[in-house]
Amino acid sequence: MSNEKIPYKIYLEEHEMPTHYYNLRADMEKKPAPLLNPGTGEPLTLEEMEPIFCKELIKQELDNDTKFVPIPQEIRDFYKMYRPSPLVRAYCLEERLGTPAKIYYKFEGNNTSGSHKLNSAIAQAYYAKEQGLKGVTTETGAGQWGTALSMACSYFQLDCDVYMVKVSYEQKPFRREVMRTYGATITPSPSNTTNIGRKILEEHPNTTGSLGCAISEAVEAATSREGYRYVLGSVLNQVLLHQSIIGLETKAAMDKYGIKPDIIIGSAGGGSNLGGLIAPFMGEKLTGKEDYQIIAVEPASCPSFTRGKFAYDFADTGKICPLAKMYTLGSDYIPAPNHAGGLRYHGMSTTLSELYDQGYMEARSVAQTDVFAAAEEFARVEGILPAPESAHAIKVALDEAKKCIETGEEKTILFGLTGTGYFDLTAYQKYHDGEMEDYVPTDEEIAKSLSSLPQID
Repeated sequence: MSNEKIPYKIYLEEHEMPTHYYNLRADMEKKPAPLLNPGTGEPLTLEEMEPIFCKELIKQELDNDTKFVPIPQEIRDFYKMYRPSPLVRAYCLEERLGTPAKIYYKFEGNNTSGSHKLNSAIAQAYYAKEQGLKGVTTETGAGQWGTALSMACSYFQLDCDVYMVKVSYEQKPFRREVMRTYGATITPSPSNTTNIGRKILEEHPNTTGSLGCAISEAVEAATSREGYRYVLGSVLNQVLLHQSIIGLETKAAMDKYGIKPDIIIGSAGGGSNLGGLIAPFMGEKLTGKEDYQIIAVEPASCPSFTRGKFAYDFADTGKICPLAKMYTLGSDYIPAPNHAGGLRYHGMSTTLSELYDQGYMEARSVAQTDVFAAAEEFARVEGILPAPESAHAIKVALDEAKKCIETGEEKTILFGLTGTGYFDLTAYQKYHDGEMEDYVPTDEEIAKSLSSLPQID
């Protein structure tokens, strides 16, 4: 694929759904650091990754140069069931706040999986099917990714084994049942079904689990069975590539009506929705065409950007996955059992970590009760019950809109509404009953976790 400067709108169908993904790394002068083999400390090769990932996805993972990647027709046909997703101006919210700001949100919850995760799930399932695999394994936090992947695997008639973080498995039984409806097998993690799981339980018998734990188990399960591969719902470059469809649609709609956002806000756990939303906007920022204020929002209980270290670390708690240079709290870090399960990952996308380290974006951490207060404020006016993960972006969007009241500035604010919270009603109940607590790790806790980082130059 040629890398000449091509307007993003060239790759749009008549109904304004992209025909190509946009690879943000192609416009980065300083590329993300490569994944390393934990045994040799050398950059991972395609051949070394083949036992874990699908071949075509590995190529996408390692490709720093191809700017536009064609979306296969089968994936585009599936997307047409729910894409393009709505870009909404929050007129009612603006009026209720009394703000001069204009507020827009890209709503990704208009599919059965309830979130943006389906954008990458269907792509990864497609490539697994094309390779002739029997099935895939994965982890899930809040269950949105597991739900999306179970739908995608059902569509392509693949087995789907999901390791669900134990605290979310217990907090979110209805999302678990949606996965089972689509034929997936669900195991609370850490479990006794894998060597890694048994080891973690031996060391931490009362652990509520983490995405890092679940990743370890899912990778072991995939690599120990013929015809299976592991797929990941966030963090990886390939996932950000698939999710670029969010930003491409958003930019196409805004360009059509002559709208330019001043501030772009996204929730950040591993980086999939944030990276997808900001992709074409960040591309313009990198190439000097436009400037935007881009804000990543993370939970105060798992503050990898705002309190983590930019260093090579294991992508999983079991320390069997590749090493990634990212903002991390340490692979041993077990976050508090907050209700934003999809944001409870110890690290961050290597691509977003590099951009953050270079100062192209900023990050804020927010407390759980403040997040639910913002979610409720939004729901009462805009009529959508947001997922706890999505509400992190809502919280900061409201903060910025309220600042405009004080300053009188007519800023245009864009945020990603990544999914719905109808399977998160237990969390809302805890908030309404006054039983929700804010947990912020101490400096000592984070330092202890970071002390186990691998020594990589």
